[in-house]
Amino acid sequence: MSEKSMHTKDLLAAELNKAGLGNMAVLAAQGYYHDYLSPLATPCLQLAADLAQAGTPAALALRERHLNGEFDASKEEGEEWFRNHGKHALMSDRLDRKRKAR
Repeated sequence: MSEKSMHTKDLLAAELNKAGLGNMAVLAAQGYYHDYLSPLATPCLQLAADLAQAGTPAALALRERHLNGEFDASKEEGEEWFRNHGKHALMSDRLDRKRKAR
């Protein structure tokens, strides 16, 4: 699979592995640091903090790449998330607002 067709969580995991950050790579492969897949409210801030805490030259170089948007979710990943989850979330929000307005 080429880098262009890889999911951004997998690209990040591969780069974390190359940097010797295996534990973070496992988390990344599970979507922990991903814009749409993460259970965190701000996975991008967590990734930056974790890389800073690792503190190695490789980790800090990856942090810079991350802060420059290299591992941000792609447009296609966002569209896929919306198709699978976003419409439901929007409808739930609208229904909640309707119920509260009564």
